[in-house]
Amino acid sequence: MTEGREGRSMRAFLVRVGLVAGVMILSIVGATSPCSGSEAQASATSSNSVYAHSPYPVLFSAASVGPNPAVDPSASPAGANNWSCKPSAQHPDPVVLVHGLGATMAENWSTMSPLLADNGYCVFALTYGLDPGESYVGGVEPMEVSSHQLASFISKVLAATGAAKVDLVGHSEGTVMPQYYLKFLGGAAVVKRYVAIAPLYQGTTLYGLETYFPSLAEPIESVVASECGSCLEFVHGSAFLAHLYADGVYAVPGVTYTTIMSRDDELVIPYTSGELNAPNATNIVVQHQCKLDFSEHLTLAFDPVVGQDILNALDPADAHPAPCTLVLPGLGAPSFP
Repeated sequence: MTEGREGRSMRAFLVRVGLVAGVMILSIVGATSPCSGSEAQASATSSNSVYAHSPYPVLFSAASVGPNPAVDPSASPAGANNWSCKPSAQHPDPVVLVHGLGATMAENWSTMSPLLADNGYCVFALTYGLDPGESYVGGVEPMEVSSHQLASFISKVLAATGAAKVDLVGHSEGTVMPQYYLKFLGGAAVVKRYVAIAPLYQGTTLYGLETYFPSLAEPIESVVASECGSCLEFVHGSAFLAHLYADGVYAVPGVTYTTIMSRDDELVIPYTSGELNAPNATNIVVQHQCKLDFSEHLTLAFDPVVGQDILNALDPADAHPAPCTLVLPGLGAPSFP
């Protein structure tokens, strides 16, 4: 019997929950005041702000994903993958969006893709690392494998647009896997800016549970590795991360990094795993910008504060204050703007 759309979506959801739970079990192996009303209004009047008027509606909520988003991994988010798009003089570098573990491009970028397109960028996105048995669950192949898929996609973008370089915007796994591309596959030569949302350059300890249940580590590791080739690579101290940063370099020279973190990130432990101490890196914690922002790991991809941070990182010459509005964990900012 053919499985229905609802069944496939539910199964995809359960797989993603299982992946996160599996990694967590394996590991068993300050803020400033909110922006003032005048600051928010200044942002609202900017042409390069999250309030921009243009053809793609931008909903700062997980509801922007829509029904059954995982059914078709080839479905593009709004505003992305217009292969006839030619970069403007103001925004000469196409933007490539790199999703996180268990997601697809349409799921991960239903907010930020239209936002970027509305602000004049040529936007491109891919679904990478698909599970052979769950063809709508991305990012589960080993990151070494996925990085080659990213390399091929970026080559296609450059050929189609005629651009010399791209800018990357990644979320979660999309902040780690591209590092392999930058360091070992020649990516640094064709990437200008790298905006990382919920980054975990140094991996995650996931509460250090392995300290308390070391006897479970080996059998759980075997099960997780068989289902998700990338999952163990995220764990702090993994062989993948040791190889990736054997030279001690986290911020690859020649690339401008902006890392956007949440103090409330429940998957990147500690959240400071996303900090880069390098002259070519800027570190942002959303709660330091806005006390009303309670975004955790997933909600950062639907956050209007993060949206303006991304725009500022990609076009620092035309940067504007990030708005400050209530952002709820798991929900986003449904009433914004």
